[in-house]
Amino acid sequence: MLEKSNKIKKRNNDYPMINEHIKYTKVRLIDVAGEQLGIYSSIDAFKIALQEGLDLVMISDRSDPPVCRIVDYGKYKFTQEKKAKEARKKQNNTALKEVKMRYKIEEHDYKVRINQALRFLQAGHKVKATITFRGREIQHINLAIELLSRMAKDLKNLSDIQQPPSKDGKQIIMILSPKKNNN
Repeated sequence: MLEKSNKIKKRNNDYPMINEHIKYTKVRLIDVAGEQLGIYSSIDAFKIALQEGLDLVMISDRSDPPVCRIVDYGKYKFTQEKKAKEARKKQNNTALKEVKMRYKIEEHDYKVRINQALRFLQAGHKVKATITFRGREIQHINLAIELLSRMAKDLKNLSDIQQPPSKDGKQIIMILSPKKNNN
């Protein structure tokens, strides 16, 4: 026996309800200039918007009664999308980049790892420095901590130590974060 799926059609929450789609009995009405006109029935508010040649747009349905504004919907939608785009642009997305080493690293290889970490920090990312051990190498934890301390000292003008060197199984981890600019 086949069961019918009850598909519930949801309103797209990205866009507010407009005009005759507003189903509340009473709404608080705001005009084009931003002044409150008072509490009207949604039908009367829609008629006032039609008289002005504009749309009735629900601004907030969480208040009691819901707040509606008389605006040009196309212009309103454009400004909302523009604000959202600016907010996304200003959002700071930092990633955690990893630099892996062994405690017996040669000088040139160490400089390559420092340059990688430097590049990540300048891009605004956090750096996770990891030193892995194999077999009996775990006995030389002090050498690995010295290497991570040297790395932190070499990068101290661009970074702060977010997490000091700590043992995690067969590896030692240190996390560096870019310094905040107070300019």
